[in-house]
Amino acid sequence: MGAARIHPRDRGAALLPYQAAWVADAARLKLCEKSRQIGMSFTAAYGAAERCARQGARHDQWVSSKDETLAIQFVEDAKFWADVLGQAAEDMGEVVLDPDARIKARRLAFASGRSIYSMTSNPDAQAGRRGARLLDEFALHDNPRKLYSIAAPGLTWGGQMEVISTHRGSENFFNELIREIVEGGNPKNFSHHRVTLRDALDQGFLSKLQSKLPPDDERQEMDEREYFDWVRRGCVDQETFDQEYMCLPADDNDAFLAHDLIRSCEYSAGADWRLDIDDAARTAPGPRPRLYAGVDIGRKKDLTYLWILERLGDVLYTRHHEGLRNMRKSDQEAVLWPWFAVCDRICIDQTGLGIGWVDDAQDRFGARRVEGVNFSAPVKEALAFGLRGRMEDRDIRFPRDPAIRAALRKMRKTTTATGNIRFDAESDSAGHADEFWALALAAEAAGAGGAPFEFTPASMRESARIDRDDEDGRWRLPGERVDGGWQSQLRGY
Repeated sequence: MGAARIHPRDRGAALLPYQAAWVADAARLKLCEKSRQIGMSFTAAYGAAERCARQGARHDQWVSSKDETLAIQFVEDAKFWADVLGQAAEDMGEVVLDPDARIKARRLAFASGRSIYSMTSNPDAQAGRRGARLLDEFALHDNPRKLYSIAAPGLTWGGQMEVISTHRGSENFFNELIREIVEGGNPKNFSHHRVTLRDALDQGFLSKLQSKLPPDDERQEMDEREYFDWVRRGCVDQETFDQEYMCLPADDNDAFLAHDLIRSCEYSAGADWRLDIDDAARTAPGPRPRLYAGVDIGRKKDLTYLWILERLGDVLYTRHHEGLRNMRKSDQEAVLWPWFAVCDRICIDQTGLGIGWVDDAQDRFGARRVEGVNFSAPVKEALAFGLRGRMEDRDIRFPRDPAIRAALRKMRKTTTATGNIRFDAESDSAGHADEFWALALAAEAAGAGGAPFEFTPASMRESARIDRDDEDGRWRLPGERVDGGWQSQLRGY
C-alpha cells in the first residue's frame, strides 16, 4: 500500500532512524529542532515510558506541553508505549501539585514507583521538582526563557533534559540556544539533533505514514517528492513552510537566507567549478553545456553583476560569476557579450539603466533569448522566493566564498504597514546584494526553459551569426524557439 519509494530497512521497527537516534541519546542535555508532524513528541513519549518502567528507575519525568490538549495527548502516547513494552502503567488522571498556585498535572504511574507528570506551559510548575525534564514544543511556550531557567536546576540530582520544538522566529530563545550550540561553541554541551521534513522523508517517514492511512487517502498515491510539494502547497506562504517544516526560523527583521541554508548549497572545499569562456564556446564532441545568465545592472554606485549557471539534470551549477564596477557600457559589453553568445537564455534587470541594456542585447542576440525583467514588487518577490525554493530543494550550487555568503545574507524581507512585502538590502562598498539578484535572475532564466541553439564559435568573440526575425523585427540566432518566458512565470501575480 502506498507509493513511497523509500522504506525503512526494518519495516517492522517501531521507530524510524531519526526517532531511534533520539531515544538512544543518553546525553544529559539534548535538543531537537524538527519539522512538524514527524512523530518526535510520540517518540519522546516512548523514551519517557521506557525510562520510568525500568526496574530501579531513579527519576520521575516532568513534561511541559504547550497546552492542556497536548499534555493529555502525551500521557495517552506514553500509555500506548507502556502497553507495547508490556509494562504496567496506571493513569491517575489529574493530580494537584500546588493548590495555591493552581498547578495541576496528568500523572501516569508505573510499577517501578516512578511517574510521568504531564503539565501545561506554566513555568512555575517546574519549580522545586527533581527529576528528568521534557520541554515539548519549547519555542511555542509563552515564555521559553523563563521555562528553561526554572526547569534546568531540577537536574541537580540527576536526570536528563530534552528540548524538542519547531521554530518560532529567529529571536525566540529556542533559536538562541541553537545559535549558541552552532555558532557559540556549545557552552551548555547540548547534544543537537535536527530533523527537517526532507530528512524524515529520506528515512522512510512517508512509508510509515502510508501504512497508517486509510486506503482511499490521497497521500497513498504520492511519492516523497510529491508529498513534500503537497505539504508546501498547503502552507499559507513559503516562509511558513520553511519555519514549520524545514527548521528555518522566520523573522521579518532577519536575513532572508539563513546561514545553514546558504552553506547547504555551497560547493565542497576545493571543488573545480569554474568554466572558462573559451571552453564554453569550443566545439568539442558531445553536447554543449546548457548555460543560463542573470545580470543585475549597475554603473557607479552598484555593481553590474553577471552570474552563469549550467543545468545538469534538475540541478543548477554556478560556472562563472563576475562583478563589474565603474566601467563604461562598452567595456562591460566586452565582458558580457561573449557569455551571452553561449547561453541558452539571459535574464537582465531592465529597471532604470537596464532598459537600454535589454534593447541592445535583444538586438544582438534576439528577443526570444534575452528577457528584460522589471523589478516591480511582485516580480522581486517571485524571484527571491524562487531562488530560496531552489536552495531548499538543494537544486542549486555556488562557490564556498565568504563574500558571496555575505552578499546573499544582505537581503532582507520586510512587511509594510499595508501588508505588502518588500525586499531590500543595505548598500555598502561591496555592493547592494547585486550577487543575490544576479543569481536569482540566472535561476529564473534556467527555469523559464529555452531550447538549445546553434552558434558559430569562430566568430563568437565579435558577434554570433544572427538573422532578422520577420515576425517581430528582432535579431535571433538560428534554431531559436519561443518559450513562455518571464511573463508566463508570473501569471497570477
